[in-house]
Amino acid sequence: MLAIAIEVGMVMLVVGMTHGLVDDAARRVEGVGADVMVQPPGSSFMFGLTSAPMPVKLADRLAEIPRVQAVTPVFFQTNLSGGLNVIYGVDLPSFDRVTGGFAYHAGLPFAAPYDVLVDDLYARANHVKVGQTLNLLNHDFRVCGIVEHGKGSRIFIPLETIQELVGSRDKATIFFVKCSDPGYVDDVVAAIHQMLPKHNVLSIREYMSLMTSNNLPALDAFVTAMISVAVAIGFLVIFLSMYTTITERTREIGILKSLGASKRYIMGIILREAGLLCALGIVGGYAGTLIAKRVILKSFPTLSVELIPEWWLWAALLALAGTLMGASYPAFQAARLDPVDALAYE
Repeated sequence: MLAIAIEVGMVMLVVGMTHGLVDDAARRVEGVGADVMVQPPGSSFMFGLTSAPMPVKLADRLAEIPRVQAVTPVFFQTNLSGGLNVIYGVDLPSFDRVTGGFAYHAGLPFAAPYDVLVDDLYARANHVKVGQTLNLLNHDFRVCGIVEHGKGSRIFIPLETIQELVGSRDKATIFFVKCSDPGYVDDVVAAIHQMLPKHNVLSIREYMSLMTSNNLPALDAFVTAMISVAVAIGFLVIFLSMYTTITERTREIGILKSLGASKRYIMGIILREAGLLCALGIVGGYAGTLIAKRVILKSFPTLSVELIPEWWLWAALLALAGTLMGASYPAFQAARLDPVDALAYE
């Protein structure tokens, strides 16, 4: 039962954390409030994997396109200090025009080049307070404010500062474009394509459709591998458990066969017992998954665990399949026992 519960829990948590990671990243980009994003030629829609070859002055040209309300340049930089984070270098005035501005839980906007804003989840997870010093990009920054989560990154520093630190002056990784009305998105995308035919231009709606684990081969392979490991664990444990059970009950099986029990009857007894253990294990796995989710979210506020409804069924089916496969051979062996040999077994 414990092995089945672990199998179900592994499947649901791995899938839930993978989907949660991707969906959370997508929702935070959507939370910026832009309608269109413009990236360099050949760039990936996965933020943090792209260099910054676009000139910041391109924002002025984009702002001249009809029905464009605001444009903001953003510089992405991956930071490995204290975990993997994508830092947003932002021009706060233009970023506020696109996003509608931050909601501050504490502190104030940037007042110096080496100020940093963090969102409330990052602050809670890392016990960060206003006035504290953070080491980012091998440089010390002062936390000037804590803002509501959901607007792109969890860490924001001034655009000019991040450009200076990475040696890319007047460059940007992406431009977020806000339209005067969402109904004009397709027109604006077409106009940008005409102006910048080689650049990667996506509406936020299109970006959201791309941000699934199926479009991320590495994550998809990881999920498949972890599910395979979970099913293998369930299969082996059930196989060993049922094989041991049959060995211990050889005399009882001999008595049943001497009384006229058929091979089918013997196999049915063993498979039903395995099925009952599986059902109880599945219920235990569901309960354990819900408890584990609460513990994970409490311990790591920046993580996201999204339990997909259809995977409740898939996890149960995988556990049942592994159980039946694991119990089938021991059941078959039990059905083949000779009554005389079984009764004489010590």
